[in-house]
Amino acid sequence: MDSDLNAWSWRRYVSLFFLLSAGFHLALAVTHYSVPEEMEVGSVVANLATDLGLDLQTLIKRNVRLDVIANKKYLAINKERGELYIQEKIDREYLCPAKTTTTCFLKMEVIVENPVRIFYIELEITDINDNNPHFRRDTINLDITESTSAGERFSVSNAVDSDVGSNSVKTYYLSKNEHFDIEIQSGRDGSKFADLILKKALDRETQAVHNLILTAVDGGVPPRSGTASIIVRVLDANDNAPKFDQESYIINLTENSPIGSLVVKLNATDLDEGSNADLVYSFSLYTSEKTQKAFSLNPESGEIRVKEMVNYEDFRIYDMEVIASDKGTHPLSGQCKLSIIITDMNDNHPEISIRSFQSPVKEDIPVNTVIAVVSVSDKDSGENGLVDIHISDDLPFALKESSDNYYELLISEPLDREKVAEYDITITVTDRGNPPLSDNETITLELLDVNDNVPQFPQTFYTIPVMENNAPGASLSSLTAIDTDLHENQYLVYFIIEKEIVNTSMSMLFSINPENGNLYALKTFDYEMEKEFLFHIEARDSGVPPLSSNVTVHIIIMDQNDNTPLIVSPWRAHGSEVKEKIPRSTDKGTLIAKVIAIDSDSVHNSRITYQFLQNTDATLFSLDQYNGEIRTMRMFSYRDSRDQRMVVIAKDNGEPALSATVTIKLSTVETALKTFTEVPLEYDIFSDLNLYLVIGLGSVSFLLLITILVTIVLKCQKAKPSKAAPPCRNSVISERNSTIADSTLVSNDAYWYSLFLAETRKGKLVVRQPVPKGARYIVSSLPRSTGVTETSDSAASTLQYIVETFRL
Repeated sequence: MDSDLNAWSWRRYVSLFFLLSAGFHLALAVTHYSVPEEMEVGSVVANLATDLGLDLQTLIKRNVRLDVIANKKYLAINKERGELYIQEKIDREYLCPAKTTTTCFLKMEVIVENPVRIFYIELEITDINDNNPHFRRDTINLDITESTSAGERFSVSNAVDSDVGSNSVKTYYLSKNEHFDIEIQSGRDGSKFADLILKKALDRETQAVHNLILTAVDGGVPPRSGTASIIVRVLDANDNAPKFDQESYIINLTENSPIGSLVVKLNATDLDEGSNADLVYSFSLYTSEKTQKAFSLNPESGEIRVKEMVNYEDFRIYDMEVIASDKGTHPLSGQCKLSIIITDMNDNHPEISIRSFQSPVKEDIPVNTVIAVVSVSDKDSGENGLVDIHISDDLPFALKESSDNYYELLISEPLDREKVAEYDITITVTDRGNPPLSDNETITLELLDVNDNVPQFPQTFYTIPVMENNAPGASLSSLTAIDTDLHENQYLVYFIIEKEIVNTSMSMLFSINPENGNLYALKTFDYEMEKEFLFHIEARDSGVPPLSSNVTVHIIIMDQNDNTPLIVSPWRAHGSEVKEKIPRSTDKGTLIAKVIAIDSDSVHNSRITYQFLQNTDATLFSLDQYNGEIRTMRMFSYRDSRDQRMVVIAKDNGEPALSATVTIKLSTVETALKTFTEVPLEYDIFSDLNLYLVIGLGSVSFLLLITILVTIVLKCQKAKPSKAAPPCRNSVISERNSTIADSTLVSNDAYWYSLFLAETRKGKLVVRQPVPKGARYIVSSLPRSTGVTETSDSAASTLQYIVETFRL
């Protein structure tokens, strides 16, 4: 605006120069007007025509020009009325921004042409209170240390007001605050400014920032004001010690927590800020080395973690003190105490301790005897430390609690070493944790043998077949008993219980190895002489007292085919041929002769069959292979030879078969022989046997008498028994009997006599007692030398009768 005024002054002088040189009339008088700023457009400033002496009639026709100031045409002339009016609002502060003076003038040049007249007017712009005071900065930032003493003064920016004079800034007001106030100062130029006064010491931790409003008020009517925000940031001083959230902590930690597990994150706070609030955590000197080994402390975060495995059973409570220190120039610190309580988990197996154990023990140890004392323990606590103990229900033992955690192992059932020689007793303890843990201990109980078992033979009765003609000393069998005891209680000795048979001791016939029970024959046996023996063998152990048992042995002499068949009919002297005469007119089927052979071997070996070995005419005679009967197959013819010769072989059924032969010569005669009847034949034979029959009957009678006497003597010598002995005990049977096949006994009376003669020659007396025709024959046979021993207490005699049934 100043440049515009200067330009206006320059143009004015130039215009004056040209007007003067042109002979124009120049008026140098200056008309002065005064208007307030901000008048409304159209407001009349003055009647310029009147003030300048211009004719309104001519003014309309004349050209009037006003200066344009700063491209603005503030004033204009109404030529009709000659008035000077406001064409554009005038802002004094815009025209006169400098506050060096309180006055502001607007100087203008009015040029009226035809004729040209120049007028100067000066328009004084008076100030009105149209501007609010304002601060150069809307926000004023102040940093004040909280340790600043009360009464300290702080300068703040003053407010400015474009208005002047009384409309300028007159005073300041501060928003209500207990810590701050203002003091108004006047400058040399009359301006007003305010100082901020600290009334009360600051505490950043209480209030770190103070927001104040500073208000500047001018002196106008009405007054105007402007505000600025004062932000007071309280700078920290290290005046607060770190403080933990709690003064003490009680933390439960499960034992065996993994290394690195977070125990707790400590949090300490420092109301200060910056480095004064940066904290470092550490253990105090009151924290033991053991605790510091078990746990680690992060100095930055305050995290306490498991450093090494912690065990409830080793250490249950860890006490520690942690210090939090700030990083101020003069560091402050705070502390807290921690108690880390280790809680038990079921991590310890129960333990079994064998306090005493008795092994081996005798198998007859009494029931309820204590054989072991065990103790149990568990390092855990609570339910985890409670244990249950048990053994298998299948064992003959029981556990009985004797005191706290002590148990006695008892015998609950009788023991038997022969059934179970030793017991592996597994004692199991289980705690009550979740999941439960257990442990076991196995002890081995060995049983000592007691002689409580009688030797046992596998059989109660042994039947031993022995082939006759055995070699003396031949092994017959092994009679081994079993004793389930041990050692000397198991060592057995074998004996033959003595029993005499016809003045012969059993030990003379048999022997037994006392160590192994092998039975041997001391002599050669003959089936035809002895067929069986019955005696007892005893097995006795070596225990104290010894136990024994016996077994019955039945020796059966087995027959060998060692006897050749003996042909007893037809009779022949000294092996000579048998000569017979038969009528030539003999009918077909007539019995010519009967060959009878006997064999002293057993039934199987003595079964005889007959065959023709030689036969003059095979078409004339037939031979029954089973009964030895020779019969005619047809009648004789004139062509047949007068003499017939037959060789008959009698063969037994043994292996290999033995045989005997007889030669029969038949002579045929023309006249029938009346003497060839069964009765004369029977008479002839008996007449030849009379001598033998008398001798045989005498011998039998003598032997019978001797046997009866011997039996009576033996009966008298025996002590009268209290109880009858079992019929199978201490008895031996020796029996001599002849067995004759049925097929050899079917014949007429003549052949019966031949048979009886043959039996007599073998040493037996054969008596034929006929009974009514069609009934039976009773044949009695008595051995010549040895008698038959008693087979039972009820035996009536020493003779044995054999009853055979034959049909006539």
